[in-house]
Amino acid sequence: MTKGTAAVIGSGFGGLALAIRLQSAGIQTTLIEGREKPGGRAYVWEDKGFKFDAGPTVITDPSCLEELFELSGRKLSDYVELLPVTPFYRLIWSDGTVFDYSNDDASLFAQIEAKSPDDVAGYKRFLAYSENVFREGYRKLGHVAFLDFKSMLKAAPAMVRYEAYRSVYSIVARYIKDPQLREAFSFHSLLVGGNPFKTSALYALIHALEKKWGVWFPRGGTHALIRGMVKLFEDLGGTFKIGSPVTSIDTEGNRVAGVTTADGWSGKFDMVASNADIVHTYRDLLAEHPRGAIATQAVTAKSFSPSLFVVYFGLNKTYPDIKHHTILFGPRYRELLKDIYDHGVVADDFSIYLHHPTATDPAMAPEGCSGFYALSPVPHLGKFKGDWETLAPIYADRILDYLEARLIPGLRENLVTMRTFSPQDFSNELNAHMGSAFSLEPVLWQSAYFRTHNRDDALPNLYFVGAGTHPGAGIPGVVGSAKATALLMLDGEGGAVVDHSGGIGHNSASAA
Repeated sequence: MTKGTAAVIGSGFGGLALAIRLQSAGIQTTLIEGREKPGGRAYVWEDKGFKFDAGPTVITDPSCLEELFELSGRKLSDYVELLPVTPFYRLIWSDGTVFDYSNDDASLFAQIEAKSPDDVAGYKRFLAYSENVFREGYRKLGHVAFLDFKSMLKAAPAMVRYEAYRSVYSIVARYIKDPQLREAFSFHSLLVGGNPFKTSALYALIHALEKKWGVWFPRGGTHALIRGMVKLFEDLGGTFKIGSPVTSIDTEGNRVAGVTTADGWSGKFDMVASNADIVHTYRDLLAEHPRGAIATQAVTAKSFSPSLFVVYFGLNKTYPDIKHHTILFGPRYRELLKDIYDHGVVADDFSIYLHHPTATDPAMAPEGCSGFYALSPVPHLGKFKGDWETLAPIYADRILDYLEARLIPGLRENLVTMRTFSPQDFSNELNAHMGSAFSLEPVLWQSAYFRTHNRDDALPNLYFVGAGTHPGAGIPGVVGSAKATALLMLDGEGGAVVDHSGGIGHNSASAA
């Protein structure tokens, strides 16, 4: 017997996780996706036998995904195979220094000692700090909705104890002295859109999260995981409507009544949840209700994370020495981040995250070939107002030249296919406000209660899930937001609950 109806707008990881939770609990759920493939940012491109994951490529908490399948007595492993990635990341600096960050403590300690013997003990103290904030910020806070300031006050003692008001970099620098090692253990917040010099120290928990569960990659790519989640949702009896974007969230008085899509379809629902961009949801989908304009004004006054420029390319050669995840640091770190986050400058130098999925799963490319994507953080469209249509091919050439000189010999002569995705594409194809790749910037004053609430304050049956709401971006983050939002939708009660250990939590882990 069902317990009402719900619509979920957008089939990114957050929307899919929420739809699965609701359907598993007996809420007849319709998941609506505007593009022709599911996944949101976790889209997939295919060309000339190459498969390119368009977005997320790092799985750091399989347990939060396994939990979604276990809700209905199923197993994640029956739908998708996760492959371990080691090292987690290879870090390469412009002076040629190489550091393999992995879960092999003996190797990790040996590399730290070779660079800076005193930092071995410092790293161990940093790991202990990271484990503490992982416990408080992830297990206890990561999947609980903060709907009122009282819930924030309950969490405050733990946040003060672990100096959440400090930055990730300042905490790392307290324990580690070597400049390159400071970069090695502070770059993680960039993967969720945060500047390590501004992002709350709570995000240091990502290090402990990786140490606990490792780093994984789905066989067939991240989109294979998306397809597995869609199959689970449909196996549970959920309805998936794809290929027609929602054009309005319909209201009756101060309640949401349903949704209308571009092809003229409309549906009535007891509840609606949006995994779409938060500004797009309020400004465009709620344009006919006064709440839309009021909330849009409040949200657009906040600071948004930067955008990304991504080059996807396939080569007719294999590169067995290039690891699955490589971070190529440029000659500047703090100064480059200031250019991106503060000054709105597309700099002449850059740091790059290079994804090489064929290192783990050769079937992502034709036999004897390699697939890559190179990701460069760039300012969002509110800070850099240049013409990306003109700039994109120029910037892509600079990135390919840089990669050929530093890491991938013969790149140009072996190039089979290439495409780019710019901040303008984030705006046009994903409705991302100002082309931001990660929605609201993850700083303390935009976290928990200060982030977009998982349930709207004025329309009580309108909910939010995904990067723009608590707890934030990243796969564990948006899957955690689905758990927080589902709790509200299923029991009708908001806010944090106090667990028996005195912390703030509900059930087990799920956010970043």
